[in-house]
Amino acid sequence: MTIRMMLISSAAALAAVSGAQAADAIVAAEPEAVEYVRVCDAYGTGYFYIPGTETCLKVSGYIRTQINAGPNASATTGNGSTVANRSDWDMYTRGQVQFTAKSDTEYGPLTGVIVMQTNADNASSQAAILDSAYIDIAGIRAGLFYSWWDDGLSGETDDIGSPVTLHNSLRYQYEADGFYAGISVDELEDSPYYNGETANNFGVAVGLGGKAGAFTYQITAGYDTDNEAGAVRAMGTVAIGPGTLGLAGVYSSDPNAYYNKAEWVVAVEYAIKATDKLKITPAFQYYGNYGIVSGEFDKNNDAWKAGVTVDYQIVDNLYAKATVNYLDTDKADGVTTGFFRLQRAF
Repeated sequence: MTIRMMLISSAAALAAVSGAQAADAIVAAEPEAVEYVRVCDAYGTGYFYIPGTETCLKVSGYIRTQINAGPNASATTGNGSTVANRSDWDMYTRGQVQFTAKSDTEYGPLTGVIVMQTNADNASSQAAILDSAYIDIAGIRAGLFYSWWDDGLSGETDDIGSPVTLHNSLRYQYEADGFYAGISVDELEDSPYYNGETANNFGVAVGLGGKAGAFTYQITAGYDTDNEAGAVRAMGTVAIGPGTLGLAGVYSSDPNAYYNKAEWVVAVEYAIKATDKLKITPAFQYYGNYGIVSGEFDKNNDAWKAGVTVDYQIVDNLYAKATVNYLDTDKADGVTTGFFRLQRAF
């Protein structure tokens, strides 16, 4: 082999080795598998699997803008508190987001709920609150949530609920087709008290209800250990003609955390389904021994309230509500109040 042939052979060998190394250097690694969000239809619409888990999550909420009207109208800021205002009208906006997580266990679905809410009376006066946060499994619920006393008739005239309905509570509720029954122990730290002591005790509430055909019913009772008083409420609705008739009654032994408006109350409404989108609800309520004097119901004061509520669905997930109510008491002039609300749900 001549020197020329040896040089040519060496160059070819080096080129082959260099080419192999270059080819190896640019080989791309295979991409890792991407887990896309999967729909979870086991618990209803809107749920999806949290990637990498078997837990289903749903995000929901609403945006509400409301104008309140009446003497010294005030804006609700959550948990029953209000923002003082000396005008006869007030506007506020609320944003609420709810996270609901569910997963299967040997005891049934394990549910966790967090509800965050911010109420803005204006740009500089806002209140952000934890509206609910609780764990629910096998009928047991523990955490911050609304009691059965938060329920009411469908209109905005009735006044048959607790002054504060959001408590840290421990509850058990049995549920079957068309029926439920339960018992709850409620912390009553932020509830009204009338015996001169700081509100630092607890209450016990029971509730049962259900549905039978066109008829629904609910019975709720509560005993406030701080005030050593209790209340009981019964509600029912039945579909009649073009609407639904609602009836309710409350009895309270003395002012307490579960009811403190009057010693006894009766309420009635008729929710008329005028169209698929329009509902009109006239209503009336009568209060016996209305108001509180020296920690007891005022035996010399009765009252009545009448009003009408109009609900209209503008488009899917966008609703309008308006209500006007008149309250007349034996010891004071009549008062007219109302509000107009727009709400977008998601």
